[in-house]
Amino acid sequence: MEKKLLQLLEENARLSNKQLAVMLNCTEEEVEAAIADYEARGILKGYKALVNWEKADENHATALIELKVTPKRESGFDEIADRVMAFDEVESVRLMSGGFDLAVTVSGKSMQDIALFVARRLSPLDGVLATSTHFVLTRYKEGGVSFKDDEIDERRGMLSD
Repeated sequence: MEKKLLQLLEENARLSNKQLAVMLNCTEEEVEAAIADYEARGILKGYKALVNWEKADENHATALIELKVTPKRESGFDEIADRVMAFDEVESVRLMSGGFDLAVTVSGKSMQDIALFVARRLSPLDGVLATSTHFVLTRYKEGGVSFKDDEIDERRGMLSD
């Protein structure tokens, strides 16, 4: 049940325990106990809605920032990752292979806000050697959910003419 329950929750965390029990052919109590156990063990870390900010009436910008860092002798990449994730603007921090060490997802009200965050707060951190910022222009799919609509975006149509 564990893998299937986790997959169902990852796909739609709004399913009720009753719905999950029917899907898994078990009782609501078993589902409730399993979820409580996953939360206690840190397997389930939270529940989050996927928001299409392009449709919301809010200014919002997202960037993927690659960081090249110097790991600390005692703690490796953990210390710098802890400092980076402490910023409110930071949504995610991942250790990566390749030319850069950390991949950081950052959100702000505008691209300028993010650029200032990188220049004034992220780049000056001790141990950060280089950054490479990539602004997200459009999300097509995230968390297994398509953000694409039938609506035509005229900006993209210009490329095919």
